[in-house]
Amino acid sequence: MGFVFGLVIGLIAGLAIIVLFVRNENSRSKLRNELATTVAAFARMTVEDSRKILPAEFYPSWVVFSQQQKLKWLNQHLTKIWPYVNEAASDLIKTSVEPVLEQYRPIVLSSLKFSRFTLGTVAPQFTGVSIIEDEADSVTMELEMQWDANSSIILDIKTYLGVSLPVQVKDIGFTGVFRLIFKPLVNEFPCFGAVSYSLRKKKKMDFTLKVIGGDISTIPGLSDAIESTIRDAIEDSITWPVRKIVPILPGDYSDLELKPVGILEVKLVQARDLTNKDIIGKSDPYAVLYVRPLPDKTKKSKTINNELNPIWNEHYEFIIEDATTQHLVVRIYDDEGVQASELIGCAQVLLRDLEPGKVKDVWLNLVKDLEIQRDTKNRGQVHLELLYCPFGMENGFTNPFTSNNISMTSLEKVIKSGANGTDAIKNEEAAINKKKEVIIRGVLSVTVISAEDLPIVDLMGKADPYVVLTLKKSEAKHKTRVVNDSLNPVWNQTFDFVVEDGLHDMLILEVYDHDTFGKDYMGRCILTLTRVILEGEYKDTLQIEGAKSGKLNLHLKWMPQPIFRDS
Repeated sequence: MGFVFGLVIGLIAGLAIIVLFVRNENSRSKLRNELATTVAAFARMTVEDSRKILPAEFYPSWVVFSQQQKLKWLNQHLTKIWPYVNEAASDLIKTSVEPVLEQYRPIVLSSLKFSRFTLGTVAPQFTGVSIIEDEADSVTMELEMQWDANSSIILDIKTYLGVSLPVQVKDIGFTGVFRLIFKPLVNEFPCFGAVSYSLRKKKKMDFTLKVIGGDISTIPGLSDAIESTIRDAIEDSITWPVRKIVPILPGDYSDLELKPVGILEVKLVQARDLTNKDIIGKSDPYAVLYVRPLPDKTKKSKTINNELNPIWNEHYEFIIEDATTQHLVVRIYDDEGVQASELIGCAQVLLRDLEPGKVKDVWLNLVKDLEIQRDTKNRGQVHLELLYCPFGMENGFTNPFTSNNISMTSLEKVIKSGANGTDAIKNEEAAINKKKEVIIRGVLSVTVISAEDLPIVDLMGKADPYVVLTLKKSEAKHKTRVVNDSLNPVWNQTFDFVVEDGLHDMLILEVYDHDTFGKDYMGRCILTLTRVILEGEYKDTLQIEGAKSGKLNLHLKWMPQPIFRDS
């Protein structure tokens, strides 16, 4: 009986094991089939499908979706003909670059010329090509190039002390994008009238300098000066929007030349929460701004000593040649005195994101490098006001800086001169020579309506807030009444300020908690007067800086009274 019972139990257990095994195998087979189907589906996916499923920010930084086509065939042919290209192009480049080198020649040198210039035996490699569809009467092609050259470039430099040194430029490594524009398209072979070429983007440009038979470090600062000259010469001679035009068919191609198309007005307002670069004390920040990184086109602010929340309120103008591709770069440095300044952070604004004729108020997060998109470290923020005005922009644009049809700023002088950019610049220079300065004068009416969600300051209650209003340049002040025991106070008080220079003044609103034996600082709001001058009147809600929470509701009104003065 026991044997039979054990046999039955064994058969049941065996059948159960077999059933479980079969079901497990079926399940695994089903999973393998589903996985194979999924893999096959991924294999059929295009780049566009991948972008729809997973946004770009979720991909690793090394994943790049390229729309460029490979150019192996072009590289093979270029390698064959490179000796002839080297011979033909070397003299052409030498004669065209030498005048630019002379223009940016360091003041310590009396002469800077090429004594030898050859491109070498190693041909550049084109790693990709893309076609840009922009205008109907042109074709734009961008070629990505990589070149580790063995060029033979020797500079003959002479100092004012009579010292002559042959300096070799060696170990050249370059990666960038060249732009070719075939324009205009015509019905005559080769179907385009001219070719414009330019260096659209420099991704990397490295080289070393060596004095033949000597050491370049024997003259302090010489290496840095020559390197800066070479980079400035490349930037000014061939880097976009600068372009070189090669006529193919007879005709007038002056419309393809580089011309100013507008002016960018920039107000550097302030920065906040900057990274402290000093071991003792705080950083001494200053800002450098540029659209094209050339010495004569770069603006530098004043240095604010020992401050991580500097207020500059400085105004600059930049000539724009191509609003679709150019951008404004802001770099914040810590002034180290006689030592080299240390970069705190940088940011950029694309001009194509600006609406012409409209002021854009922006806070930009500072990053370590503009090429690195995933810098999560907090380096601070910079506050800018931007206004882009193309030349000849008149229809539908009312500029607040005009009175009695007389231009109020250099921007107005440009706009009123017409759509011709060259004439605009000449008129602008003529206006500057007259030394006539215009001041935007008027009365600013500020109504402090209320505050919301203020932080608790008092230990035994909420807060007793009031607001102090200060006009920065004149230091005129007003103060609201104190609202006791409230985190959402309502004031509805109006104050008037006589403003002598509205374009360069600013309003500071500081919120305090009133105490019997003093006051506690809660936070502040900083306003330039650009918007109220532009719009005449507006209401706004501002976040209170320096406070854990809180907003301030304001109503501002501007009553202009422009005057003129001779500088």
